[in-house]
Amino acid sequence: MTRRFFLPAILFFAAALSFAEEITFSAETMSGRAGSKEDTTKLSGNARVQTETIEIRADSIELSGKEFRYVGASGNIKGSYKESNLEFECSELQYDRESKIVSLSGDVKLVDVDNEVTAGAQMIEYNSNTDIAVLQIEVKLQQKKNVCTSAYAIYRKKEQMLELNGSAKVVQDDDSFAAQSITFNMDTEEITMDGNVHGSVTDDGTKGKKEEPQDKEQGGEAAKPEGEEKSGADAGKEAAE
Repeated sequence: MTRRFFLPAILFFAAALSFAEEITFSAETMSGRAGSKEDTTKLSGNARVQTETIEIRADSIELSGKEFRYVGASGNIKGSYKESNLEFECSELQYDRESKIVSLSGDVKLVDVDNEVTAGAQMIEYNSNTDIAVLQIEVKLQQKKNVCTSAYAIYRKKEQMLELNGSAKVVQDDDSFAAQSITFNMDTEEITMDGNVHGSVTDDGTKGKKEEPQDKEQGGEAAKPEGEEKSGADAGKEAAE
């Protein structure tokens, strides 16, 4: 007979030998099969899961698969990747402990603490083995003075390279660059653009500079400097008066 259980404020430790790491979890309530790691275990209320790679906190977390390979979470999700020094927030999460790939959805915020990069999108998939994040829908990435937007993007953390596709745009202070696709080196700020390229650049040397008045050269006589000798015609006219 299978026995199901509900335990308050439980803290449980399980060694996941096939993934060469330990998983720990805690919650206010837990439901699942006693002594089994083959079926689904649900954590509710201040739920928390931690491995050597990732930490996840949420309203609800579900563990499933052999040795709890799969982790699903929902509601007020916050977490971090330790080795990559990434922090994230989202509404829904799916994590595969074997592939080390996490899928985040619902107003996702991803922060690369080391490089001072903040990324937002409706969906982000991150692979900690490759340090590559794929961002989709309403993509916005900020780094120092750079604001990058697009429909789809690939962020390569190690190389600090960003590939933007679909209404891609990079804004740097008063300068802006737009194209169908943009490749942006976030270290050197080198930009490569392709497809319907356009942009605007402001010359810092002209900011706040007042335009000097110019002498009339067209449509009228130039003004005479003060004290200049009058022409003969002008002198004769003056003498007659």
